[in-house]
Amino acid sequence: MTCQAPLMSTYLRQPVAFTRGQGAILFDEAGRRYLDALSGIAVNTLGHAHPDLVAALQDQVAKIMHCSNLFEVPLQDAVARQLVQRSGMTNAFFCNSGLEANEAALKLARLHGHARGIAEPRVVVFEHAFHGRSLATLSATANPKVQKGFEPLVPGFPRLPFNDLAALEALARQDSAAPSIAAVLLESIQGEGGITAATPEFLQGVRRLCDEHGWLMMLDEVQSGMGRSGRWFAHQWAGITPDVMTLAKGLASGVPIGAVLAHGPAASLFQPGNHGTTFGGNPLAMRAALTTLEVMERDGLVARAEVLGERLRQGFEQALADTKGFTGMQGKGLMIGIGLDRPCGALVKRALDEGLVINVTAERVVRLLPPLILSDAEADELVQRLAPLIRRFLQEGQAAR
Repeated sequence: MTCQAPLMSTYLRQPVAFTRGQGAILFDEAGRRYLDALSGIAVNTLGHAHPDLVAALQDQVAKIMHCSNLFEVPLQDAVARQLVQRSGMTNAFFCNSGLEANEAALKLARLHGHARGIAEPRVVVFEHAFHGRSLATLSATANPKVQKGFEPLVPGFPRLPFNDLAALEALARQDSAAPSIAAVLLESIQGEGGITAATPEFLQGVRRLCDEHGWLMMLDEVQSGMGRSGRWFAHQWAGITPDVMTLAKGLASGVPIGAVLAHGPAASLFQPGNHGTTFGGNPLAMRAALTTLEVMERDGLVARAEVLGERLRQGFEQALADTKGFTGMQGKGLMIGIGLDRPCGALVKRALDEGLVINVTAERVVRLLPPLILSDAEADELVQRLAPLIRRFLQEGQAAR
């Protein structure tokens, strides 16, 4: 008889424990092989046990892991330079997660609003968004399941339909009489919301309205950033630059990290005492981020994500083209959604039983976030093994009707 682990019941875990990984492959306690098409929810950019990352972390652990932000941390400067160079932003703040990055962004919005004489600044957010689980970020999130039981929510988040520029223009007109909006916060590609990309026209329109009204344009690139979309940052497909951008997940290939990049009026808002973190920007996380960036640049992984994503999309489209219930492919690069016409959470366990690690988001979208080091052969294997599972699942549903 096994005793229940003394853990809070915050996760419905799958009955598998992975003990090691190599590249895009995971192994469980029994030594069984799994193709990892989730990479820790877009975290393991370089896959598992990448030799460059392993060597860098071993070296850093032997030197210094933490010293606090009361002192200079040269590795922070190095990572910040790399990020601002690739993004066109001005400066960076490092923290520990996407949630913390989004919290910092919301604080920047409040400071910006107060600087403009707004007593109670508001931040425009969008339907199907996910920005985190703290009280402020879950209030900005559009998911009743995430919010349930944590009311009262933090006020000041007017919500609009995603990709609906006319709705934002209408809100701007309403707000002009007594301005209260300080910023607009959105995901360049909604991850938890179904792998739905903001259109270039929408992002360009938001940029224009923010410029016209003095709002901060704040982009959540926690899941879509770091090369996953086939650009360093997904908004670059639209040719715009935000005022604030948040990063996390894939930035350090598995070591906890978050980052806020600022530009324009947002770059000078934080002053000593306005914000801080104990663990954020520690030398270990910065070494992991720096190594991730260097390997991505050296091995051309950003361009690779675009090419490999197209290979996967075409493969699934061909394999599922005549399957009733398949609604199409979504996303960009290696941020891929396979749309179905019904809830498909059962596919996660079925895939796991077949040695595939996948995920389902927004109930009806199979989410694939493989590591950027995925090989052509592994991409083809993913299509060849997952497409039949999806077909059988959909055919069972048709037979039951």
